[in-house]
Amino acid sequence: VQLQAFGGGLVQAGGSLRLSCAASRRTESRYTVGWFRQAPGKEREFVAVISWSGGITYYADFVKGRFTISRDNAKNTVNLQMNSLEPQDTAVYYCAATALGASQGRRDNVYAYWGQGTQVTVSS
Repeated sequence: VQLQAFGGGLVQAGGSLRLSCAASRRTESRYTVGWFRQAPGKEREFVAVISWSGGITYYADFVKGRFTISRDNAKNTVNLQMNSLEPQDTAVYYCAATALGASQGRRDNVYAYWGQGTQVTVSS
């Protein structure tokens, strides 16, 4: 399974971006998909995860209701809508897929497939 993350860019604080993660073929619908991010000089951290059905989602505490993860299995895509962006949200955002359930999706070591990352920069 190949994943491609896109939709990043430069936005002012308070703005919004919508990231998307597209699978190369119709297998993503069987996988839990998570979003992670890594800022310069920092470790990669969990952002959000969604179950294969889309019925279960978990978010990092710092999301604070600003981000929404969703998926469209018919289109093999998982989206991350990010609102009220803050400069500390600046990072490279990665999507990843695992055959495990969403309850285990906070740990990056459970993911077998990773996208290449998309840069999000939030200016103050």
